[in-house]
Amino acid sequence: MADAPKIELFVKASVDAESVGNCPFCQRLFMILWLKGANFTLTTVDMKRAPDVLKALAPGSQPPFLLYNDEVKTDTNKIEEFLEEKLAPPQYPKLCCRYKESNGAGDDIFRKFSAYIKNPNPGLNDMLEKKFLSTLVKLNMFLETPFPHELDQNPNITESSRLYLDGDTLTLADCNLLPKLNIVKVVCKLYRDFAIPAELKGLSRYLNNAYKQDEFRYTCPNDSEILIAYQSVAKYLNK
Repeated sequence: MADAPKIELFVKASVDAESVGNCPFCQRLFMILWLKGANFTLTTVDMKRAPDVLKALAPGSQPPFLLYNDEVKTDTNKIEEFLEEKLAPPQYPKLCCRYKESNGAGDDIFRKFSAYIKNPNPGLNDMLEKKFLSTLVKLNMFLETPFPHELDQNPNITESSRLYLDGDTLTLADCNLLPKLNIVKVVCKLYRDFAIPAELKGLSRYLNNAYKQDEFRYTCPNDSEILIAYQSVAKYLNK
């Protein structure tokens, strides 16, 4: 068996520089490495006091970046592809999706959320909330629609019972979407008193299942970190 690679993931540090900060791209790679079952070192980077060694490793780069056997990678998408290629079966699980549709599920949520949460004008709020909500409804429909293999097993089902985007195991698509959904949940609650509607059963089931998984739950930043990051961009509605 080949020697295990030496892997170090550099992620954004929290405000106190002790834990993981708010960065969905950092969490995405953190989740991937955890799901792969690879041995790796997690290093938090305080960008206010970034040590010279980091500036030398990835000059001008923001976390996340990866050190893999002394090879530096700085692009999140390329790091994901690299890890999927290098940490492959039989030693490591494959994390790519079975269905290509899973990769794009929910990809419009974060953009509509940003417009919704950055708007201070009460007159525009209903319109922006409807647009944002429509993206959640679209994701919910995707999660409730049975996949072909589910219909093969039971042709009479009308609703999917899968745990995650692509099936019953977490995939790269989940690692991309879940960190963003966690931010959405935390920020919307404070600034709009908005919670994901319970009627969206597929989406609620998905999030409930995800929060039970250590690979997601323990890679999330503290809620306070997310709110600090959004202090300067999220707006309360003007009264």
